[in-house]
Amino acid sequence: MKIEYFSDTDSLYIDLSEKTSAESKEVAEGVVIDYEEDGNIVGIDIDQAPKKIDLNQLKLEHMPFKTEVLSA
Repeated sequence: MKIEYFSDTDSLYIDLSEKTSAESKEVAEGVVIDYEEDGNIVGIDIDQAPKKIDLNQLKLEHMPFKTEVLSA
């Protein structure tokens, strides 16, 4: 999984898979889910991300590996 912020478009993309997107659906204003051919989610695009979510902290919980809190 890869999370990337694009300042030029003010969007955050959460890449859940290396598979290619075959279909995209806007599920809320400015929130688009990308699906692979089999219907599995491969990514989430959030436009104007800083207005919708707190980008100052990333917290992973209950992961099957050692985790830590990252702050901007």
